[in-house]
Amino acid sequence: MEVLSLILRLAHTLTAKARSAGGDYYFRSVASAGALYPTELYMASHSVRGLDDGLYHFAIHRHCLYPIRAYDVCSHVVRFTQTPDNRVPRLSFFLTAIFFRSAWKYRDRSYRYHLLDTGHLVENMVLALKALKVPYHLCYEFDDGKVNQLLGLDETKEVCLAVVHVLGTHTMADAPVEEITQLPGEMRTASQVAAKETDYPAIREFHQASGSLIPEAGRASEMRLELGVVPETWTEALVPSTWPEVMNYSEALYKRRSRRNFVKEPLSKDHVGALLDSLSAKDPTESAGDAEYPRTLSVGLLAGHVEGMEPGFYLLDTTKASLGLVTYGDFMESMAHICLDQQWLGNAALHFLFLTNLELMDRTWGARGYRYAMLSAGRMGQRLYMAATAMGMGCCGIGALYDGEAAERLGLGEASRLLYLVALGPVKSKIVAT
Repeated sequence: MEVLSLILRLAHTLTAKARSAGGDYYFRSVASAGALYPTELYMASHSVRGLDDGLYHFAIHRHCLYPIRAYDVCSHVVRFTQTPDNRVPRLSFFLTAIFFRSAWKYRDRSYRYHLLDTGHLVENMVLALKALKVPYHLCYEFDDGKVNQLLGLDETKEVCLAVVHVLGTHTMADAPVEEITQLPGEMRTASQVAAKETDYPAIREFHQASGSLIPEAGRASEMRLELGVVPETWTEALVPSTWPEVMNYSEALYKRRSRRNFVKEPLSKDHVGALLDSLSAKDPTESAGDAEYPRTLSVGLLAGHVEGMEPGFYLLDTTKASLGLVTYGDFMESMAHICLDQQWLGNAALHFLFLTNLELMDRTWGARGYRYAMLSAGRMGQRLYMAATAMGMGCCGIGALYDGEAAERLGLGEASRLLYLVALGPVKSKIVAT
Protein backbone atom coordinates (compact mmCIF):
# COMPACT_ATOMS: atom_id res chain seq x y z
CA MET A 1 0.00 0.00 0.00
CA GLU A 2 2.90 2.37 0.71
CA VAL A 3 4.34 1.81 -2.76
CA LEU A 4 0.91 2.17 -4.38
CA SER A 5 0.28 5.40 -2.46
CA LEU A 6 3.62 6.77 -3.67
CA ILE A 7 2.88 5.79 -7.30
CA LEU A 8 -0.41 7.68 -7.14
CA ARG A 9 1.21 10.66 -5.39
CA LEU A 10 3.89 10.94 -8.08
CA ALA A 11 1.49 10.35 -10.96
CA HIS A 12 -1.45 12.59 -10.11
CA THR A 13 -1.55 14.93 -7.16
CA LEU A 14 -2.48 18.42 -6.02
CA THR A 15 0.64 20.56 -5.80
CA ALA A 16 -0.53 24.02 -4.67
CA LYS A 17 -3.57 26.08 -3.75
CA ALA A 18 -4.60 29.56 -4.81
CA ARG A 19 -7.51 31.72 -3.72
CA SER A 20 -10.01 33.06 -6.27
CA ALA A 21 -13.40 34.78 -6.19
CA GLY A 22 -15.09 31.42 -6.57
CA GLY A 23 -13.11 29.76 -3.78
CA ASP A 24 -9.89 27.77 -3.54
CA TYR A 25 -8.24 26.67 -6.78
CA TYR A 26 -5.83 23.74 -6.85
CA PHE A 27 -2.86 23.19 -9.15
CA ARG A 28 -2.00 19.68 -10.28
CA SER A 29 1.14 17.80 -11.20
CA VAL A 30 -0.01 17.27 -14.81
CA ALA A 31 -0.49 19.84 -17.54
CA SER A 32 -4.01 20.40 -18.88
CA ALA A 33 -5.46 22.56 -21.65
CA GLY A 34 -7.12 25.52 -19.97
CA ALA A 35 -6.48 23.86 -16.58
CA LEU A 36 -9.77 21.97 -17.07
CA TYR A 37 -8.45 18.48 -16.13
CA PRO A 38 -10.81 16.14 -17.99
CA THR A 39 -8.77 13.03 -17.12
CA GLU A 40 -9.89 10.68 -14.34
CA LEU A 41 -7.97 7.74 -12.89
CA TYR A 42 -9.40 4.31 -12.02
CA MET A 43 -7.50 1.30 -10.73
CA ALA A 44 -8.00 -2.46 -10.57
CA SER A 45 -6.01 -4.31 -7.89
CA HIS A 46 -5.10 -7.99 -7.60
CA SER A 47 -3.09 -9.46 -4.69
CA VAL A 48 -1.91 -6.11 -3.33
CA ARG A 49 -0.95 -6.52 0.30
CA GLY A 50 -3.25 -4.42 2.49
CA LEU A 51 -5.85 -3.74 -0.20
CA ASP A 52 -8.91 -5.77 -1.13
CA ASP A 53 -9.05 -6.99 -4.72
CA GLY A 54 -11.42 -4.86 -6.77
CA LEU A 55 -11.98 -1.82 -8.93
CA TYR A 56 -11.50 1.67 -7.50
CA HIS A 57 -11.74 5.33 -8.47
CA PHE A 58 -8.85 7.55 -7.36
CA ALA A 59 -10.08 10.71 -5.62
CA ILE A 60 -7.23 13.17 -6.10
CA HIS A 61 -8.50 15.75 -3.61
CA ARG A 62 -8.46 13.26 -0.73
CA HIS A 63 -5.69 11.01 -2.08
CA CYS A 64 -7.86 7.97 -1.53
CA LEU A 65 -9.46 5.07 -3.41
CA TYR A 66 -13.24 4.67 -3.59
CA PRO A 67 -14.44 1.10 -4.28
CA ILE A 68 -16.56 0.63 -7.39
CA ARG A 69 -16.54 -3.18 -7.67
CA ALA A 70 -15.71 -5.07 -4.47
CA TYR A 71 -14.43 -8.25 -6.15
CA ASP A 72 -11.47 -9.34 -8.24
CA VAL A 73 -11.94 -8.10 -11.83
CA CYS A 74 -8.62 -9.44 -13.16
CA SER A 75 -10.30 -11.94 -15.52
CA HIS A 76 -12.16 -9.06 -17.18
CA VAL A 77 -9.00 -6.94 -17.36
CA VAL A 78 -6.97 -9.72 -19.03
CA ARG A 79 -9.73 -10.47 -21.49
CA PHE A 80 -10.61 -6.89 -22.46
CA THR A 81 -7.08 -5.47 -22.65
CA GLN A 82 -5.24 -8.54 -23.99
CA THR A 83 -2.28 -8.45 -21.60
CA PRO A 84 1.00 -10.01 -22.82
CA ASP A 85 0.85 -13.81 -22.54
CA ASN A 86 -2.44 -13.43 -20.63
CA ARG A 87 -0.48 -12.36 -17.56
CA VAL A 88 -2.58 -11.15 -14.66
CA PRO A 89 -1.82 -7.53 -13.65
CA ARG A 90 -1.20 -6.73 -10.02
CA LEU A 91 -2.39 -3.22 -10.83
CA SER A 92 -4.18 -1.77 -13.83
CA PHE A 93 -4.59 1.99 -14.13
CA PHE A 94 -7.40 3.14 -16.42
CA LEU A 95 -7.21 6.74 -17.68
CA THR A 96 -10.49 8.24 -18.84
CA ALA A 97 -11.69 11.61 -20.11
CA ILE A 98 -14.94 13.36 -19.20
CA PHE A 99 -15.94 15.13 -22.41
CA PHE A 100 -17.75 18.16 -21.01
CA ARG A 101 -14.89 19.19 -18.72
CA SER A 102 -13.12 20.50 -21.83
CA ALA A 103 -15.97 20.72 -24.36
CA TRP A 104 -17.76 23.64 -22.66
CA LYS A 105 -14.76 25.78 -23.66
CA TYR A 106 -13.16 24.08 -26.66
CA ARG A 107 -16.25 22.44 -28.22
CA ASP A 108 -15.55 19.89 -31.00
CA ARG A 109 -11.79 20.46 -30.88
CA SER A 110 -11.72 19.36 -27.25
CA TYR A 111 -11.24 15.71 -28.27
CA ARG A 112 -7.66 16.66 -29.13
CA TYR A 113 -7.20 18.01 -25.61
CA HIS A 114 -8.78 14.93 -24.06
CA LEU A 115 -6.07 12.86 -25.73
CA LEU A 116 -3.21 15.27 -25.02
CA ASP A 117 -4.19 15.68 -21.38
CA THR A 118 -4.52 11.92 -20.94
CA GLY A 119 -1.08 11.54 -22.53
CA HIS A 120 0.29 13.97 -19.93
CA LEU A 121 -1.01 11.73 -17.15
CA VAL A 122 0.24 8.56 -18.88
CA GLU A 123 3.75 10.01 -18.88
CA ASN A 124 3.54 11.04 -15.23
CA MET A 125 2.43 7.49 -14.38
CA VAL A 126 5.29 5.99 -16.42
CA LEU A 127 7.84 8.33 -14.80
CA ALA A 128 6.59 7.31 -11.35
CA LEU A 129 6.85 3.60 -12.15
CA LYS A 130 10.33 4.05 -13.63
CA ALA A 131 11.48 6.02 -10.59
CA LEU A 132 10.31 3.24 -8.30
CA LYS A 133 11.73 0.56 -10.65
CA VAL A 134 8.31 -1.04 -11.15
CA PRO A 135 8.00 -2.78 -14.56
CA TYR A 136 4.97 -1.63 -16.52
CA HIS A 137 3.09 -2.30 -19.75
CA LEU A 138 1.36 0.48 -21.68
CA CYS A 139 -1.87 -0.40 -23.49
CA TYR A 140 -3.86 1.76 -25.92
CA GLU A 141 -5.39 -1.29 -27.63
CA PHE A 142 -8.42 -2.59 -25.77
CA ASP A 143 -12.10 -3.28 -26.24
CA ASP A 144 -13.59 0.19 -25.77
CA GLY A 145 -17.12 -0.92 -24.96
CA LYS A 146 -16.19 -3.66 -22.51
CA VAL A 147 -13.64 -1.55 -20.62
CA ASN A 148 -16.08 1.36 -20.34
CA GLN A 149 -18.75 -1.07 -19.11
CA LEU A 150 -16.34 -2.50 -16.53
CA LEU A 151 -15.60 1.02 -15.24
CA GLY A 152 -19.30 1.81 -15.17
CA LEU A 153 -19.01 4.81 -17.50
CA ASP A 154 -21.73 6.61 -19.39
CA GLU A 155 -20.06 6.45 -22.81
CA THR A 156 -21.90 9.53 -24.03
CA LYS A 157 -20.01 11.53 -21.38
CA GLU A 158 -16.84 9.66 -20.36
CA VAL A 159 -14.58 7.07 -22.03
CA CYS A 160 -11.36 5.20 -21.33
CA LEU A 161 -8.40 6.30 -23.48
CA ALA A 162 -5.38 4.46 -22.04
CA VAL A 163 -4.41 1.66 -19.66
CA VAL A 164 -1.15 1.16 -17.74
CA HIS A 165 -0.54 -2.31 -16.27
CA VAL A 166 1.82 -3.48 -13.55
CA LEU A 167 1.98 -7.12 -14.61
CA GLY A 168 2.34 -10.05 -12.26
CA THR A 169 3.97 -13.41 -12.97
CA HIS A 170 0.85 -15.59 -13.16
CA THR A 171 -1.15 -16.21 -16.31
CA MET A 172 -4.91 -16.41 -16.62
CA ALA A 173 -6.22 -19.89 -17.29
CA ASP A 174 -8.91 -20.31 -19.93
CA ALA A 175 -12.12 -20.16 -17.95
CA PRO A 176 -15.60 -18.76 -18.42
CA VAL A 177 -15.75 -15.05 -17.65
CA GLU A 178 -18.75 -13.90 -15.66
CA GLU A 179 -20.99 -11.18 -16.99
CA ILE A 180 -20.29 -7.64 -15.85
CA THR A 181 -22.93 -6.50 -13.42
CA GLN A 182 -24.57 -3.11 -13.82
CA LEU A 183 -23.42 -0.48 -11.32
CA PRO A 184 -25.91 1.53 -9.27
CA GLY A 185 -27.41 4.52 -11.04
CA GLU A 186 -25.64 7.13 -8.89
CA MET A 187 -22.28 5.74 -10.02
CA ARG A 188 -23.21 5.90 -13.70
CA THR A 189 -24.33 9.51 -13.37
CA ALA A 190 -20.95 10.56 -11.94
CA SER A 191 -19.76 11.40 -15.47
CA GLN A 192 -22.10 14.40 -15.47
CA VAL A 193 -20.21 17.39 -14.09
CA ALA A 194 -22.65 20.28 -14.62
CA ALA A 195 -26.38 20.70 -14.06
CA LYS A 196 -26.79 21.74 -17.69
CA GLU A 197 -24.44 20.31 -20.29
CA THR A 198 -24.32 21.12 -24.00
CA ASP A 199 -23.93 18.05 -26.18
CA TYR A 200 -21.24 18.05 -28.88
CA PRO A 201 -21.99 14.93 -30.97
CA ALA A 202 -18.83 15.32 -33.08
CA ILE A 203 -16.69 14.40 -30.07
CA ARG A 204 -18.42 11.04 -29.74
CA GLU A 205 -18.20 10.54 -33.51
CA PHE A 206 -14.44 11.21 -33.47
CA HIS A 207 -13.99 8.73 -30.64
CA GLN A 208 -16.22 6.03 -32.13
CA ALA A 209 -14.49 6.36 -35.51
CA SER A 210 -11.21 5.41 -33.82
CA GLY A 211 -12.72 2.45 -31.98
CA SER A 212 -11.69 -0.33 -34.36
CA LEU A 213 -8.44 -2.22 -33.87
CA ILE A 214 -6.25 -3.50 -36.70
CA PRO A 215 -5.32 -7.10 -35.72
CA GLU A 216 -2.02 -7.11 -37.60
CA ALA A 217 -0.91 -3.51 -37.94
CA GLY A 218 2.07 -3.08 -40.25
CA ARG A 219 5.32 -1.59 -39.04
CA ALA A 220 5.45 2.09 -39.92
CA SER A 221 8.44 3.68 -41.58
CA GLU A 222 10.21 6.49 -39.74
CA MET A 223 7.67 9.31 -39.53
CA ARG A 224 10.35 11.98 -39.99
CA LEU A 225 10.94 10.59 -43.50
CA GLU A 226 7.27 10.98 -44.44
CA LEU A 227 6.56 14.63 -43.62
CA GLY A 228 7.41 16.08 -47.04
CA VAL A 229 10.46 17.99 -45.76
CA VAL A 230 14.08 16.87 -46.11
CA PRO A 231 16.86 18.23 -43.85
CA GLU A 232 19.89 19.67 -45.65
CA THR A 233 22.40 18.56 -43.02
CA TRP A 234 22.43 16.37 -39.90
CA THR A 235 24.46 17.13 -36.78
CA GLU A 236 24.89 15.00 -33.69
CA ALA A 237 23.14 16.54 -30.69
CA LEU A 238 25.64 17.14 -27.90
CA VAL A 239 24.28 15.73 -24.67
CA PRO A 240 25.92 17.26 -21.57
CA SER A 241 27.73 14.87 -19.27
CA THR A 242 25.74 16.37 -16.40
CA TRP A 243 22.29 17.88 -16.80
CA PRO A 244 22.08 21.53 -15.63
CA GLU A 245 19.38 20.71 -13.08
CA VAL A 246 18.43 23.00 -10.21
CA MET A 247 16.05 20.48 -8.58
CA ASN A 248 15.37 16.75 -8.54
CA TYR A 249 12.45 14.78 -9.97
CA SER A 250 10.04 15.00 -7.04
CA GLU A 251 10.77 18.71 -6.52
CA ALA A 252 10.13 19.39 -10.22
CA LEU A 253 6.84 17.49 -9.98
CA TYR A 254 5.54 19.93 -7.38
CA LYS A 255 7.01 23.02 -9.08
CA ARG A 256 5.67 22.22 -12.55
CA ARG A 257 3.40 24.91 -13.97
CA SER A 258 2.49 26.25 -17.41
CA ARG A 259 4.86 29.24 -17.37
CA ARG A 260 4.94 31.52 -20.41
CA ASN A 261 6.46 34.82 -19.26
CA PHE A 262 9.44 34.12 -21.51
CA VAL A 263 12.34 36.54 -21.89
CA LYS A 264 14.58 36.78 -24.96
CA GLU A 265 17.69 35.34 -23.37
CA PRO A 266 19.80 32.76 -25.21
CA LEU A 267 19.45 29.19 -24.06
CA SER A 268 22.73 27.37 -23.42
CA LYS A 269 23.92 24.35 -25.41
CA ASP A 270 23.77 22.21 -22.27
CA HIS A 271 20.10 23.04 -21.73
CA VAL A 272 19.22 22.22 -25.35
CA GLY A 273 21.24 19.01 -25.24
CA ALA A 274 19.49 17.89 -22.07
CA LEU A 275 16.05 18.60 -23.59
CA LEU A 276 16.90 16.62 -26.72
CA ASP A 277 18.23 13.81 -24.54
CA SER A 278 14.93 13.71 -22.61
CA LEU A 279 13.00 13.10 -25.85
CA SER A 280 15.52 10.62 -27.27
CA ALA A 281 15.89 8.49 -24.14
CA LYS A 282 14.83 4.89 -24.62
CA ASP A 283 13.44 2.68 -21.88
CA PRO A 284 15.01 -0.80 -22.04
CA THR A 285 12.01 -2.22 -20.13
CA GLU A 286 9.47 -1.13 -22.77
CA SER A 287 7.73 -3.93 -24.63
CA ALA A 288 7.69 -4.02 -28.41
CA GLY A 289 4.10 -2.77 -28.48
CA ASP A 290 4.89 0.18 -26.24
CA ALA A 291 7.80 1.19 -28.43
CA GLU A 292 5.56 1.31 -31.53
CA TYR A 293 3.30 4.08 -30.26
CA PRO A 294 5.89 6.89 -30.56
CA ARG A 295 6.44 5.89 -34.21
CA THR A 296 3.19 7.71 -34.99
CA LEU A 297 5.11 10.97 -34.43
CA SER A 298 8.11 12.92 -35.58
CA VAL A 299 9.69 15.59 -33.41
CA GLY A 300 10.55 18.98 -34.89
CA LEU A 301 12.24 21.99 -33.36
CA LEU A 302 12.05 25.72 -34.05
CA ALA A 303 15.17 27.43 -32.71
CA GLY A 304 14.90 31.08 -31.74
CA HIS A 305 17.35 32.25 -29.11
CA VAL A 306 19.78 29.36 -28.71
CA GLU A 307 23.50 29.55 -28.05
CA GLY A 308 25.51 28.35 -31.07
CA MET A 309 22.42 27.36 -33.06
CA GLU A 310 21.14 29.18 -36.13
CA PRO A 311 17.45 30.15 -36.01
CA GLY A 312 15.43 27.74 -38.12
CA PHE A 313 13.33 24.61 -38.43
CA TYR A 314 15.00 21.31 -37.48
CA LEU A 315 13.94 17.65 -37.25
CA LEU A 316 15.12 15.39 -34.43
CA ASP A 317 16.25 11.84 -35.17
CA THR A 318 15.55 10.27 -31.77
CA THR A 319 17.27 6.99 -32.67
CA LYS A 320 20.60 8.72 -33.36
CA ALA A 321 20.04 11.79 -31.17
CA SER A 322 20.87 14.09 -34.08
CA LEU A 323 19.35 17.27 -35.53
CA GLY A 324 18.61 17.85 -39.21
CA LEU A 325 18.32 21.43 -40.47
CA VAL A 326 15.30 21.83 -42.75
CA THR A 327 15.18 25.61 -43.22
CA TYR A 328 17.03 28.62 -41.84
CA GLY A 329 14.96 31.55 -40.64
CA ASP A 330 13.00 33.14 -37.81
CA PHE A 331 9.82 31.10 -37.27
CA MET A 332 8.95 32.28 -33.78
CA GLU A 333 6.82 35.34 -34.58
CA SER A 334 4.96 33.68 -37.44
CA MET A 335 4.21 30.61 -35.31
CA ALA A 336 2.88 32.89 -32.55
CA HIS A 337 0.47 34.35 -35.11
CA ILE A 338 -0.59 30.87 -36.28
CA CYS A 339 -1.22 29.90 -32.63
CA LEU A 340 -4.10 32.39 -32.38
CA ASP A 341 -1.83 35.45 -31.99
CA GLN A 342 -0.42 34.39 -28.64
CA GLN A 343 2.48 36.80 -28.86
CA TRP A 344 4.32 35.47 -25.81
CA LEU A 345 5.32 32.52 -27.99
CA GLY A 346 7.63 34.84 -29.93
CA ASN A 347 9.80 35.29 -26.82
CA ALA A 348 10.39 31.57 -26.24
CA ALA A 349 13.83 30.16 -26.97
CA LEU A 350 12.49 26.94 -28.52
CA HIS A 351 9.30 25.52 -29.96
CA PHE A 352 9.13 21.72 -29.96
CA LEU A 353 6.80 20.40 -32.67
CA PHE A 354 5.04 17.04 -32.69
CA LEU A 355 4.25 16.15 -36.29
CA THR A 356 2.63 13.31 -38.20
CA ASN A 357 1.60 12.16 -41.67
CA LEU A 358 -2.12 11.44 -41.34
CA GLU A 359 -2.32 9.16 -44.39
CA LEU A 360 0.63 7.00 -43.29
CA MET A 361 -0.76 6.81 -39.78
CA ASP A 362 -4.16 5.71 -41.10
CA ARG A 363 -2.65 3.07 -43.41
CA THR A 364 -0.58 1.60 -40.60
CA TRP A 365 -2.86 1.71 -37.55
CA GLY A 366 -6.25 2.67 -38.99
CA ALA A 367 -8.30 5.47 -37.46
CA ARG A 368 -7.12 4.43 -33.98
CA GLY A 369 -3.66 5.64 -34.92
CA TYR A 370 -4.87 9.18 -34.28
CA ARG A 371 -5.29 8.26 -30.62
CA TYR A 372 -1.78 6.80 -30.52
CA ALA A 373 -0.27 9.96 -32.02
CA MET A 374 -2.08 12.42 -29.77
CA LEU A 375 -1.46 10.38 -26.62
CA SER A 376 2.23 10.09 -27.54
CA ALA A 377 2.41 13.84 -28.17
CA GLY A 378 0.93 14.44 -24.74
CA ARG A 379 3.48 12.10 -23.17
CA MET A 380 6.38 13.92 -24.81
CA GLY A 381 4.90 17.28 -23.82
CA GLN A 382 4.70 16.27 -20.15
CA ARG A 383 8.28 14.99 -20.34
CA LEU A 384 9.37 18.42 -21.59
CA TYR A 385 7.42 20.14 -18.81
CA MET A 386 9.25 18.06 -16.22
CA ALA A 387 12.71 18.46 -17.81
CA ALA A 388 12.28 22.22 -18.27
CA THR A 389 11.10 22.68 -14.68
CA ALA A 390 14.01 20.63 -13.31
CA MET A 391 16.37 23.02 -15.15
CA GLY A 392 14.58 26.17 -13.95
CA MET A 393 12.98 27.04 -17.30
CA GLY A 394 9.44 27.89 -18.32
CA CYS A 395 7.31 25.59 -20.47
CA CYS A 396 3.84 25.81 -21.99
CA GLY A 397 2.03 23.52 -24.45
CA ILE A 398 -0.22 24.80 -27.25
CA GLY A 399 -2.89 22.78 -29.05
CA ALA A 400 -4.83 25.81 -30.33
CA LEU A 401 -3.50 26.63 -33.79
CA TYR A 402 -4.56 26.97 -37.41
CA ASP A 403 -3.69 23.53 -38.77
CA GLY A 404 -3.41 24.43 -42.46
CA GLU A 405 -1.39 27.59 -41.87
CA ALA A 406 1.06 25.74 -39.60
CA ALA A 407 1.64 23.03 -42.23
CA GLU A 408 2.13 25.66 -44.94
CA ARG A 409 4.58 27.73 -42.87
CA LEU A 410 6.67 24.65 -42.10
CA GLY A 411 6.53 23.45 -45.71
CA LEU A 412 5.01 20.09 -44.78
CA GLY A 413 3.52 17.69 -47.31
CA GLU A 414 -0.20 17.73 -48.02
CA ALA A 415 -1.01 14.88 -45.60
CA SER A 416 1.24 16.10 -42.78
CA ARG A 417 0.13 18.13 -39.79
CA LEU A 418 1.37 19.73 -36.58
CA LEU A 419 -0.46 18.12 -33.65
CA TYR A 420 1.06 19.86 -30.63
CA LEU A 421 3.54 22.66 -29.95
CA VAL A 422 5.47 23.04 -26.69
CA ALA A 423 7.35 26.29 -26.05
CA LEU A 424 10.33 26.47 -23.67
CA GLY A 425 12.89 28.99 -22.53
CA PRO A 426 14.10 31.28 -19.75
CA VAL A 427 11.33 33.11 -17.86
CA LYS A 428 11.26 36.37 -15.88
CA SER A 429 10.88 34.67 -12.51
CA LYS A 430 13.53 31.98 -12.11
CA ILE A 431 12.23 28.60 -10.93
CA VAL A 432 14.14 27.37 -7.90
CA ALA A 433 13.82 24.45 -5.54
CA THR A 434 12.32 25.05 -2.12
